Amino acid sequence: MTTGVGTDGRKRLVIVAGVGRSGTSLFTTMLSLAGFHVPQPEVEPDSTNPKGFGESRWVVDFHRRLLRARRVSMWDSRPAAWAETATAADDAATVNELRAWLDVQFVGRDSVVIKDPRVGWFLPLWRAAADDVGVDVSFASLLRHPAEAVSSAIKWYGEWQTPASRTLSWVNIMLETEHATRADRRAFVPYSSLLSDWSAEVDRVGKTLEIPVLSDPPDDMRKEMDAFVDPTLHRQKVSWQDVGVPEPVQRIADDVWEKFAALATPDGDASEQQAALDEARTAYHAFYAEAEAIAQSTIHALRPKAGSGTRGVAKDAGAGGARPAAQGSGADLLIRVAERVVPPNLRRRVSPVWRSRIMRAANRAARFIKR
Repeated sequence: MTTGVGTDGRKRLVIVAGVGRSGTSLFTTMLSLAGFHVPQPEVEPDSTNPKGFGESRWVVDFHRRLLRARRVSMWDSRPAAWAETATAADDAATVNELRAWLDVQFVGRDSVVIKDPRVGWFLPLWRAAADDVGVDVSFASLLRHPAEAVSSAIKWYGEWQTPASRTLSWVNIMLETEHATRADRRAFVPYSSLLSDWSAEVDRVGKTLEIPVLSDPPDDMRKEMDAFVDPTLHRQKVSWQDVGVPEPVQRIADDVWEKFAALATPDGDASEQQAALDEARTAYHAFYAEAEAIAQSTIHALRPKAGSGTRGVAKDAGAGGARPAAQGSGADLLIRVAERVVPPNLRRRVSPVWRSRIMRAANRAARFIKR
């Protein structure tokens, strides 16, 4: 099939990067309908994503193993975590493993799509393997308001990570993914636009990524996509008031969201907007460093005792990812320690949104009583 071949005749690899619960599965499946191969076997659909994930089981397992070895979670808010995952591209055995697998995926094919919410942590690794195989790489990042993405993640992946921590993870992952793909052909795809007018949005993406079949799909392909796109998939229409995050975190996320929304407009992916994102990235790093400095006592108190050992990384709910049993970040620990005030049996009785509200109210009351 030749639908995915780039204008220079090279084979094409499209990597769908970004935060989970942002419409990445929808877009990946649309690419598969356009002729892009999703490496098999795929992760089986479940209640968190009944229409399928569009994820290769091998890719998910590969990324999980790499993250576990570096004690990084899929929803990690630490800027320092990127230095850990970058080491994968420097490991010859890891690069060779990915290159050998990727080479097989292009046997008899010219277009492959890779989607996994963890892939953003390893973009240098994928770029190195793709260069060795001789395929052209482009990127698509789905844009969904962080309040919706975080609410969906809490609902389907569990409450082990607070709304504030997940929101900062959204900020961290989106900023670093954008920064890492500036030299590449890329497109930013608003999830809401994909649902409201998929034809116009796919046409724009096709022109941006130079994939002609997306700009002018055959009638049968158009009918398949029209039947697949279901606006009712937009199940988490919430605001910050529903999620419950501290105002400083909300302000950071809103600022970053506005800058990303501009990238999806005509000529929006320009140097001025990239400079604004650089400023946001620098500000976030400073904010996080300050939080870690404040949380030094918490870090010390929760540090494993000598001889007790540390646990590895436990799997998050569904296909959502992995979480560290003992996160090494002071900011994450500071955000999560409030959970201890509200008994688990009480948290389980109410929805995730109201759980966060109850926790905040209980913590304020506890602080008042202790005065």
